[in-house]
Amino acid sequence: MSLDPDAARADDGVRLASAAEEAGLDYLAIQDHPYQAAHLDSWTWLTHLAGQTSRIGFMTDVADMQLRPPAMLAKAALTFNALHHGRLALGVGGGAFADGIAAMGGTRRSNPEMVTYTEEAFRVLRPALSGDFVRLRGAQHLIEGYQAGPVPAVPVPVWLGAQGPKMLAVAGRTADGWISPLNIYVTPDEVPAKQKIIDGSARAAGRDPAAIRRIYNVIGVIGTARGVRGLSGGVEQWADTLADWSTRLRFDTFIFWPVAEPQSQLELFAGEVIPAVRERVTR
Repeated sequence: MSLDPDAARADDGVRLASAAEEAGLDYLAIQDHPYQAAHLDSWTWLTHLAGQTSRIGFMTDVADMQLRPPAMLAKAALTFNALHHGRLALGVGGGAFADGIAAMGGTRRSNPEMVTYTEEAFRVLRPALSGDFVRLRGAQHLIEGYQAGPVPAVPVPVWLGAQGPKMLAVAGRTADGWISPLNIYVTPDEVPAKQKIIDGSARAAGRDPAAIRRIYNVIGVIGTARGVRGLSGGVEQWADTLADWSTRLRFDTFIFWPVAEPQSQLELFAGEVIPAVRERVTR
């Protein structure tokens, strides 16, 4: 479930995190837009939430690698995993909002430069997350020699948020998983073509496409509501739809973004939708 980093509702967020853990969800997903004045810093927020919970995993959905350079991002991820016993999946992105990045002092990059930056960043992240020595002289990165650590007891998976063909190809070559943007931005009809790009890129790199996780951010409401963007309908409709998206579109993980009343939506999602989806997928 996505947990909004709204500074004005931080106490509600802590309560929702505890409820999500009690309900048995796998992950709390935290978006990362630090140039939004109303947002808490994502890393500080997820660390605080991890201290208020004991089992549930966390994923950055997705960490902006231009504002959080890969060597430092790896250090933060390894520290989190050491303190919270492997409860992190590191979702990363190249940085979709150039104006926001530049506003905070980051470099304004073109789309091609951002793609190059992202692929090179994986050449830093991968060894750094293994606690290895990192050196890279690239078009967008200069790492003169960094001994990473602490060495993780549990590997940190790295999932890439992407939607354009060049970034999807990077996901196929380098990432442990693909994080699709919200279903209102990448519609179900668009997914098969994007999956095909990932699969082809993975095979060209000598990788098994089946080993790449596929994660879909799904916004909507469980129940009847007017004017709601995204998936809207009762429990049966949600269960049928997510089961279809799992079996036909090959998503193994769904991140629920409730548009309103997150506590009651969590109860419906965890208590009724998830068991029904699992039953349908198994069948």
